[in-house]
Amino acid sequence: MATKAKQETPAAAKSKAIAKAKAIAPDVPVRIGQTPETDLRGLPDVFGRLIEDHDRHRALLSMIEATDGKSEDRATLFEELVYELKAHAAAEEQALWSTVLRNPETTEFARHAVAEHKDIDKMLDDLTARDMATKKWMERFADLKHEYLHHIREEEQEQFVESEKILSDADRKYMRTVFERRKKEEKAAAELKPKLKINDIA
Repeated sequence: MATKAKQETPAAAKSKAIAKAKAIAPDVPVRIGQTPETDLRGLPDVFGRLIEDHDRHRALLSMIEATDGKSEDRATLFEELVYELKAHAAAEEQALWSTVLRNPETTEFARHAVAEHKDIDKMLDDLTARDMATKKWMERFADLKHEYLHHIREEEQEQFVESEKILSDADRKYMRTVFERRKKEEKAAAELKPKLKINDIA
């Protein structure tokens, strides 16, 4: 039986998420800066859980940026980021967007979020195919970071806010259970699979 989620303060929820990322590479610094304003961080429902993941992803992106060349830390952090983003997107689509998509008031928000998931997935595959020791890899990584931070800012400040209006508390708690189960399954099955190998000149 799943453990019942408890409400946390926003600061505690963010700290917990960052600590999960930090555990992957304890010696790499984390600097995520300010995060978008939201009343949903720390809630014991699907939105609180999604934002917890977003904060973890912000930390992973920051840590990768702080690594050098083809270091073990960069490789480990990037692998974790790929597994995290792919599993998170698939679980979010099943738990939240599949329901939100069916409501005419929120269909466009759901479509937009899912379309951006596909774009981010392609960017991850592109990075996986490249040599992470090159300058081009870091340029592409910066593009991914920009795109992903934009995506989750929109989710937290627009798409989640509108979706919240059409969902009951029971819906939101049930969706968290669905999200947890699906993410665990997706992460266990995830692979680093470049679609093609790209040789970059540093």
